[in-house]
Amino acid sequence: MMKRLFFLLLAAVGAASCDAGASNPVAAALTQTDGRDHRFAELPKPLPGEAVATFASGCYWCTEHVFESLKGVRTVVSGHSGGTAVSPTYEQVYRGGTGHAEAVQVYYDPKVISFPTLLRVFFVQHDPTTLNRQGPDAGDEYRSIAFYRTPQEKQQIEAEIKRVTAAKRYANAIVTQVVPFKVFYPAERYHQDYFKNNPNDPYVRNVSTPRFNKFAKEFPQLLKPGA
Repeated sequence: MMKRLFFLLLAAVGAASCDAGASNPVAAALTQTDGRDHRFAELPKPLPGEAVATFASGCYWCTEHVFESLKGVRTVVSGHSGGTAVSPTYEQVYRGGTGHAEAVQVYYDPKVISFPTLLRVFFVQHDPTTLNRQGPDAGDEYRSIAFYRTPQEKQQIEAEIKRVTAAKRYANAIVTQVVPFKVFYPAERYHQDYFKNNPNDPYVRNVSTPRFNKFAKEFPQLLKPGA
């Protein structure tokens, strides 16, 4: 909810064109109005030997930064997944009805960091026990989802859930959805690297930074130098 309120003015500007679709035709007008680049980001092609993973764990501004800080991760893209709408805009997603959650797509070298390690990071850097909510952000677009691309990844996700549950890390039951990956739509360009590019943003200072610092303190051995 806090992040939604942050964009209410922006939504009002673009309300008449909320059905932007894949071509995002209102991007130029919105960019001229609010100074942000509303064109959709591009998905990079995986490099030879590279693997891809997709997770949803609340606001992607912080989630993206967490995964980008990991050794073995080349890049991370913020976007939307888990729903039915094609190429949704940010405004469409937070208005509801798309079925999508804020998600990140992680491009990594499995020789350096494994999928099980990414899962460990995933379940530590957010609260997987809160249904349709992360901190101040409420709505199904903030739900927790671990996407799998192979039967092995599904087994690894389920095994990690059992491990975390047995360790009693959280007082409540894990509500993370475990679903097959279908499609990932990159968010607008101004959402990419938001944490790094907007360190003085109130949301970044008060929500994203404490969340990242908590994770970094627990797993310093996984971080890139200077992360």
